[in-house]
Amino acid sequence: MNYDLLIDLHKDNKRQGPGGDEQTIQALQLAGLASSSEPLNVADIGCGTGASTVTLAKHLNADITAVDLFQDFLDILNANAKKHGVADKITTLAGPMEKLLFEKGSLDVIWAEGAIYNMGFAKGVEYFKRFLKPGGILAASEITWLTKERPAEIQQHWDVEYPEIATASDKIKVLEEHGFVLKGYFPLPESSWIDNYYTPLENAYDAFLNKHKSDDARAIIESEKMEVSLYKKYQSYFSYGFYIAQKS
Repeated sequence: MNYDLLIDLHKDNKRQGPGGDEQTIQALQLAGLASSSEPLNVADIGCGTGASTVTLAKHLNADITAVDLFQDFLDILNANAKKHGVADKITTLAGPMEKLLFEKGSLDVIWAEGAIYNMGFAKGVEYFKRFLKPGGILAASEITWLTKERPAEIQQHWDVEYPEIATASDKIKVLEEHGFVLKGYFPLPESSWIDNYYTPLENAYDAFLNKHKSDDARAIIESEKMEVSLYKKYQSYFSYGFYIAQKS
């Protein structure tokens, strides 16, 4: 996979995956975090250019460590944090989410919008749990079936792309089996996909291909177009589900 090309395609967009400021705030409300008087120790995992990080910083009394694999994204996050006046709340850290450097039991909150799939949901839940204090919050959005049954085309697509896709009830069971108590769940609306992610991405295609005249670049755009097409065709069958759970 050509990460340099993927970074260049996505870095100028506010979001590198489906989501929205309103949904981040909704998850915060379900988590019951905004009223904390003592500063919270928060990690935003797979933060990208920091759309969720900045929103968290605006609404929480917190010290936030924003973790992403790509320094290019974190450089943009740092600039955005300064622009929004929250740079004093955010520290960035480049590295893989599978090798976090936090002390065990040191975090009040782990936030992971559209990122936990990189490890797999069950593995990610188990891994992140070790870094949370008792009573700590895990908030993660994860690809989720919205229906019990779905057309063969979209079933086969996700069976290949991410076999761990499942219904919300199955995901909640995973959380409960790993010692979490569910505080809230909701699926992301269409606007989180189309308005906030896919439309800005589609608007970047031509400039990207003019800049990168290679087979790899064209293959990336074709893959993105297929993903968008499948979502528009089958959006009633799947979305990201936002799961908010508390370590018991």
